[in-house]
Amino acid sequence: MEDKVRDFLAEEIDVAVVGAGHAGCEAALAASRLNLKTIMITMTLDSIAMMPCNPNIGGTAKGHLVREIDALGGEMALNIDKTMIQCKMLNRSKGPAVHSLRAQADKNKYHSEMKKVIENQKNLEVVQAEVTRLTVNDDKTFNVYTKVGAYYRAKSVIITTGTYLKGRVYIGELNYSSGPNGLAPANELSESLMDLGIELRKFKTGTPARIHSDSLDYEKMEIQSGDEEIIPFSFMTDGINIEQVPCYITYTTEETHEIIRKNLDRSPLYEGVIKSIGPRYCPSIEDKVVKFSDKDRHQLFVEPEGLDTKEMYIQGMSSSLPYEVQIQMYKSMIGLENAKIMRPAYAIEYDCIDPTQLKTSLELISIKNLFFAGQVNGSSGYEEAAAQGLIAGINAAMSLKNREPLVLDRSEAYIGVLIDDLVTKGTNEPYRMMTSRAEYRLILRQDNADERLTEKGYEVGLVTEERYNRFKTKKQKIEEEIERLKNIKITPKKEVNEILESLGSASLKMPLSLYDLLRRTELDYDNTAALDEERPLLNKETKDYVETVIKYDGYISKQIKQVEQFKKLENRRIPSSIDYDSIGNLRLEAKQKLNRIRPDSIGQASRISGVSPSDINVLLVYMMTNAAKSHDKGENLD
Repeated sequence: MEDKVRDFLAEEIDVAVVGAGHAGCEAALAASRLNLKTIMITMTLDSIAMMPCNPNIGGTAKGHLVREIDALGGEMALNIDKTMIQCKMLNRSKGPAVHSLRAQADKNKYHSEMKKVIENQKNLEVVQAEVTRLTVNDDKTFNVYTKVGAYYRAKSVIITTGTYLKGRVYIGELNYSSGPNGLAPANELSESLMDLGIELRKFKTGTPARIHSDSLDYEKMEIQSGDEEIIPFSFMTDGINIEQVPCYITYTTEETHEIIRKNLDRSPLYEGVIKSIGPRYCPSIEDKVVKFSDKDRHQLFVEPEGLDTKEMYIQGMSSSLPYEVQIQMYKSMIGLENAKIMRPAYAIEYDCIDPTQLKTSLELISIKNLFFAGQVNGSSGYEEAAAQGLIAGINAAMSLKNREPLVLDRSEAYIGVLIDDLVTKGTNEPYRMMTSRAEYRLILRQDNADERLTEKGYEVGLVTEERYNRFKTKKQKIEEEIERLKNIKITPKKEVNEILESLGSASLKMPLSLYDLLRRTELDYDNTAALDEERPLLNKETKDYVETVIKYDGYISKQIKQVEQFKKLENRRIPSSIDYDSIGNLRLEAKQKLNRIRPDSIGQASRISGVSPSDINVLLVYMMTNAAKSHDKGENLD
């Protein structure tokens, strides 16, 4: 029989952050940097910014999120710049809208560097304890109870529990209560959240085995090197000069697939033991073999987990098959014939919330000053978690300071797309950010994240003077260079036409500005240097930015006009006091969905599943009629 622990008030604080993963770190840093007394409570200090899955940051669309976090004054980009061991710009062969940075991290160094930042942050206290209960006091403050008896009275709480809530690990027939990476789960908090009226559901995710580096035959694999010139993630990093570590590509074999097919009855996914839904865009190897039975092999990435470890991550091989089957499976692959498993693959099932219970500020609709961020909101990925954590941290501070929340819309940031998708549409599977989700991706490029968001971060108070001045200097340089290129006239001289012809470009028949000349597909900023005697010295990213603006000028202008139309609906605010049940011509489903989600604007309402265009028209007519009546009575509208 367990002894009863006596609860005692340990401290009164402004913001309590529950969890110290990527969401928790950004939330705690944001709140404390906005001068609020903040505490971050974590199951173990060893889990701060832990990378239990692939130790990389960025990738398609995710790189955009990291850049936006940085532009707003967050920490993730700075941390990966300090700890990367390889970096590549993905999708270079495609348009600039989908160019995305991706870096392989030293996972232990990533953790230790973030821990160092957090431990040295003013106004931020870090405590190792399990949060078991959350209650709301009569004065609307919260009591955050821990297993050791200490509780903290907080004005605001941010829940960033990741995959810890009632975490359960599955390896074949074996399943047991556990958090990620063998850490302890949080088994008690779920009941407390449900007692507060919060709806929970179960999701699952998984991770592949880690293989000892010395047991791999790299000669049979394709080497994947990093970019020769590294572009940093952070706008504050001047340059990165490291000796990059190679990654590799290998493949499954028909033997691999046969081993999997023979043992599907031992997979908890196919046996029906796991009933929750996993990430569609990161399926297990069992799913790949079953759903893509026509493929005789699947591509895998073999990636180092750090400079001081022999662990290699086998991306594309997530599995919940029994350990002995995993040994056979991995050894059947090219270059892994002698593979030694250091950590087996596993699936993990966990509690998360239905994110449609949240406002666009990530505050719970039903309880003021209670925020949720990260995988607990049904998302997947470090970057998605960090983005939500940053916004939740900012908005907890804005709420306590009686200021308007920072809400980014879909035309302003990938962060806006991410949060709007979660809180408006909800998700029935772990949500992953992709470029295809962003309607205005040509103006939401990763290279202009600072132009879009630094001003907002500065107004909030999170962007430092140093960062803000740096942004203004860069912006001025770009504007001056674009204007300079517009004013340089290239005349149809013999030597000019010879240069153009050598570049595979048509010769000039009349003068043309260098700006207009650069619109030609075969010409770029670098190969036209001979035509420009006064060209300033710019770094690669600035040159690429200038070139993108020039080449996509027409498309960008068109998308800006589309955004103006979008903004009209987003700016039609819906009064928070509106009674949807009193709107007679609204369909029942629309009433139910609108009452549940409580959209901020007509634009958000139009994106709710189950709310039709005709429902939106009814809502608009109702709002206009009520506005006219209120105007006649001289009333102030909400």
